[in-house]
Amino acid sequence: MLSDELTIPFIHWQEGEQAYSAIWRSENHAKPPAKVVIADDAMKADVAYRMACEGTALLWRGDFQNARQLLQAIVRRIDRKPAKTSSNPAEAFHLNRQAQSQRSRVLGMLLVTLEADYSIKLRRAPDTQQACIQAYGDARGVSVVSLRELQGVIGAYEWRKKGVEVPALEARIHPHYGVFSPVRGEYVDLVAEAPLPSQALAFDIGTGSGVLAALLAKRGVKQVIATDQDDRSLACARDNIRNLRLGQQVEIIKADLFPVGRAPLIVCNPPWLPARPNAAIEYAIYDPDSIMLKGFLSGLVEHLEPEGEGWLIMSDIAEHLGLRTRDTLLELIAAAGLQVVDKADIKPRHARASDSNDPLHTARAAEVTSLWRLKAA
Repeated sequence: MLSDELTIPFIHWQEGEQAYSAIWRSENHAKPPAKVVIADDAMKADVAYRMACEGTALLWRGDFQNARQLLQAIVRRIDRKPAKTSSNPAEAFHLNRQAQSQRSRVLGMLLVTLEADYSIKLRRAPDTQQACIQAYGDARGVSVVSLRELQGVIGAYEWRKKGVEVPALEARIHPHYGVFSPVRGEYVDLVAEAPLPSQALAFDIGTGSGVLAALLAKRGVKQVIATDQDDRSLACARDNIRNLRLGQQVEIIKADLFPVGRAPLIVCNPPWLPARPNAAIEYAIYDPDSIMLKGFLSGLVEHLEPEGEGWLIMSDIAEHLGLRTRDTLLELIAAAGLQVVDKADIKPRHARASDSNDPLHTARAAEVTSLWRLKAA
């Protein structure tokens, strides 16, 4: 078995006459850039943009705030290029995903060095130590990360401190780095309003931040078992449940979908889009080949108590994008030995739903999020 040292990726570069190497950090598992040059405040935006497009990484040695401005300048140059689009919804979606991937690759070429204590030895650099510790854990040495990812780490740290207000919960949820934040509250509202088949026990499958497990407990469910297989999600859910003082009602366990046993209520809010994610956090949005959706439906009857209900929370955005039909979803439900008891719908309230400049605006404007109440047929 390989040791941790052999599995950690490293980035290599030449600085002056000396060769250097450091741990390479990339949340989306991008390979370390093969070509790295040193850049500083003299670097022109047009040159930086051209080099980044060609796959040359720029390891920053100038003023930190100037690096931020350079990154913004590269963003503006990317945005000048007209985006490819299509009248076919599925093709438009895939073109948009390709553009996002290319954008991420180019913006990821501006790099900064994190010291062994996660500090940054650049002029006007922010204090990044606590943010990096929460995101990455122990440093294990000097590392290099893209400035764009580092900004995400810092932003996530601030979100975690501030928290996200969840009106249905009458409390705040504090998302960890890499864990999807419950900023789209409509699906939470659906769970808050659906009639409970029982208050004895519920399973929350793929709990993420723990928001639905907390809500079920707040609604009076005496025992909630929440599962996830992602370590960051498990840590996040445990912190939120502890902060909300719901530890006597909610148990967080690591499991691939279902825990052992049966429950009168099983809730799942799987990723809504059957496509491949480009980064770890996107697994909360993208479900390749609908693996989680199919797994939840196919295992539901086996884990439901007699007359129990499974609540499937799904947006129909995949249908409007031509990625999955309503008939396909209904066929999956029927093939799993399930029947639809009821369905509650709600329109999204997020800003993208009304943004006419969004390349997927037509689909987003038509989107509806639903809570499907399912029983054994």
